[in-house]
Amino acid sequence: MAGWHVRGTYLESCNCEAICPCRTIGGVPGERSTYGTCYGVLTWRIEDGAVGDADVSGLAVALVYRYDDDEEGSPWSLTLHVDERGDEAQRVGLERVFLDELRHLPWIRKERHIVGVRASAIEATGGRVRVGSAVSLHAERPFETDQRVTCIVPGHDRVGRELIAGELKVDDGPFAWELSGNCAYAADFDYAST
Repeated sequence: MAGWHVRGTYLESCNCEAICPCRTIGGVPGERSTYGTCYGVLTWRIEDGAVGDADVSGLAVALVYRYDDDEEGSPWSLTLHVDERGDEAQRVGLERVFLDELRHLPWIRKERHIVGVRASAIEATGGRVRVGSAVSLHAERPFETDQRVTCIVPGHDRVGRELIAGELKVDDGPFAWELSGNCAYAADFDYAST
């Protein structure tokens, strides 16, 4: 695949309690999810980027997922949503980056079940994300801590903000849940091919 580079803002929320135990907190690596089964939504708003010759600036990506800590290898079940505003080359490029190229991320390096890849209307602004009628995420209330909090997804070199979700609603078959008061996390990201 041709070279690529994407950077922007990241927002996630899952069913864990804040601070999500998967994060590195004060330099101490994370552990198991709060309840042993983790499900949530990861989102990226690309402010500037290109995949090969395709400019992907201004587009967004969302990943709806579920995994069980006690299942051998903790395989992920997931659906990837790529921004429907992108043309075919942009959407295919984003799919390749977020499903194959980011090899340090768990859904790429572990066994996985891809439910589907969907072109969807994605709105991502600040602490709010909407993915068509499938996902609604609102997380702007900070979780107060004096600890440095990082997450593997945007990278442990980037300090983020632990948040409390006001809403994490998913109706994206086979995934469905409605949560509030659970953890969320915001950071910037900067990924590039090697």
